[in-house]
Amino acid sequence: MSQKEQNKNQNMKKRKRLHIRHWHIFSILLFIYDVIAIHAAYFLALWSRFDFIYSNIPGTFLTAYFHTITLSAVVAVVIFWALSLYRNIWRFASVPELERSLLASFLAAAFHCVLVSTLYDRMPYTYYIWGSLLFIILVVGIRFSYRIALYIRPPRAEDAGAPTPVMLIGAGSAGMMLLRDLRRSKETNDKVVCVIDDNPNKWGRLIEGVRIVGGRETILENVDKYHPKKIYMAIPSATAAQKRDILNICSTTDCELKVLPGMYQFILGEISVSKMKNVSVEDLLGREPIEPDMREVFSFINGKTVLVTGGGGSIGSELCRQIAGHSPKCLIIFDIYENNAYAIQLELQEKYPDLKLVTLIGSVRDSRRIFQVFKDYRPEIVYHAAAHKHVPLMEDSPCEAIKNNAIGTYKTAYAAMVHGCQRFVLISTDKAVNPTNIMGASKRLCEMIIQAFDAKIKAGKADTIPQLFTHEGYENADKDGTGRVFRNIKTEFVAVRFGNVLGSNGSVIPIFKKQIEKGGPVTVTHPDIIRYFMTIPEAVSLVMLAGTYAHGGEIFVLDMGSPVKIDTLARNLIRLSGYKPDVDIKIEYTGLRPGEKLYEEKLMAEEGLEKTDNDLIHIGKPLKFDIEVFLTQLDGLMASAYSNKEDIIPRVEGIVSTYHPAKQ
Repeated sequence: MSQKEQNKNQNMKKRKRLHIRHWHIFSILLFIYDVIAIHAAYFLALWSRFDFIYSNIPGTFLTAYFHTITLSAVVAVVIFWALSLYRNIWRFASVPELERSLLASFLAAAFHCVLVSTLYDRMPYTYYIWGSLLFIILVVGIRFSYRIALYIRPPRAEDAGAPTPVMLIGAGSAGMMLLRDLRRSKETNDKVVCVIDDNPNKWGRLIEGVRIVGGRETILENVDKYHPKKIYMAIPSATAAQKRDILNICSTTDCELKVLPGMYQFILGEISVSKMKNVSVEDLLGREPIEPDMREVFSFINGKTVLVTGGGGSIGSELCRQIAGHSPKCLIIFDIYENNAYAIQLELQEKYPDLKLVTLIGSVRDSRRIFQVFKDYRPEIVYHAAAHKHVPLMEDSPCEAIKNNAIGTYKTAYAAMVHGCQRFVLISTDKAVNPTNIMGASKRLCEMIIQAFDAKIKAGKADTIPQLFTHEGYENADKDGTGRVFRNIKTEFVAVRFGNVLGSNGSVIPIFKKQIEKGGPVTVTHPDIIRYFMTIPEAVSLVMLAGTYAHGGEIFVLDMGSPVKIDTLARNLIRLSGYKPDVDIKIEYTGLRPGEKLYEEKLMAEEGLEKTDNDLIHIGKPLKFDIEVFLTQLDGLMASAYSNKEDIIPRVEGIVSTYHPAKQ
């Protein structure tokens, strides 16, 4: 051990001894006080009975007092010790401590009264009554004096200015605990001036001396009336939708918003100002987090070799994190961008040192590389997250969208099929529904590829699926021409479709935050544009759960709740950053970008929905299309894409019947 570490340990031990000594000293002082209190209480009761003239007190009464009071004091401190009155932290004392203090002092007083009456002639009634009452007051009073002082303390010198007015939302147990903490907090000079609660029975009544002024519909009215600078929301049991509705009202004010994180803090009794957190964008979206039973995922992934394509991206890296925590036999990260792949590799190696982790660089467009990966590692589960996702960029480079998304998916799926992969999960998007842009159309092609592969395999005709070559011969699956590679193929292909992901690369929120940091303007394409949102962990949980639900051919769809107006999202972000929209930070409308829709659809109306065991996860019934024709069209599509021909848009339009390109 180094000298520095030894010094650190010695300092820690020293501080610990000081803390113990301080605790013991306080207990000893309290012990001495209790002994003095019982002596003083009963002497004062006796003295007052004879008009505070000592010489008037009969000798028999003084003898009875002096002969019994010391023994009573000894019994009292024993009772107090047995009921832990010397081990409490009295600054946090509450009802349980009050009950024990009253019980202990009552038992001690009763013992003294019985002892005096048994050994000596009866003392004056006032001696028993006033002596016991005064003793109880002295015992309980000293123990709760610190709490009382904190409650009624005058403003500190550093609080010289007026306290910061606060509106509190929630008049339940959590709200009351927060109110009490605000009164005694040394960290803040906040003062609750009014309370909001939706229970009409509480309106007009007081909580800790503060009036409950009305329900959520009166928030704006009472902000104008009481002029709070902060709004604290303390309703840990509120649903995400209820929080969203309340916070959306509050976000239109200029007040600083803070919320209690949730039930966890309430259950542990950790309700305090320091536990309040700033309102996040997720709070304003109002979605309950998806919490699938990850035991199914564990049993599915445990002991298997798993490949994640695009493993360095937003979704891919989170997939790797969650898979690594479910004990796979081997995790393979495959990505074209080495910086991202290296970053997630380092993270997982540090967190899971025993994990067998393989990080490979390559492109899903390179069929030779893909075949090599599957041949060398034989992954049993594939999560295919590799894709170009940026809508405007793909509109300018449509051939790249087809090469990477559609053809890359085809080649990866084919390699998975002929190398014994059990499950292939495609990461899709809501932009694949009735696409108006080439990115969405390319993802719809990916879904159709998955459906085609699944149908062929179930029909026992995997050998009729054409293999698309860019380097014909090298990666030919059926090299010996016997067709044995296509026997007993059981790969299950599924797709998972979801909306925009909060915080992902290219999502609007990081862009908005950067624009706000620069002082604006914040650019929104259209005031009426709406999108569905979910968090990255939610999206990944759904993808992984799809792998356990799958039987092949499904398109899983997440119920993402209500759509969000991007304009509203931008304005809320500005407010959460402490600025006023259109005053401090301007919002500019730039017009819809090429291929962009005002709204995204989660599912084509023709597909319908089937329920799963999770109420928030559904299965879309696939649209019918001619699989034979589709598979023959892909070869020409690939040739056109790799030749960078300008007819790529009409070709895709001829294959994807729901694709209607936006007019330029």
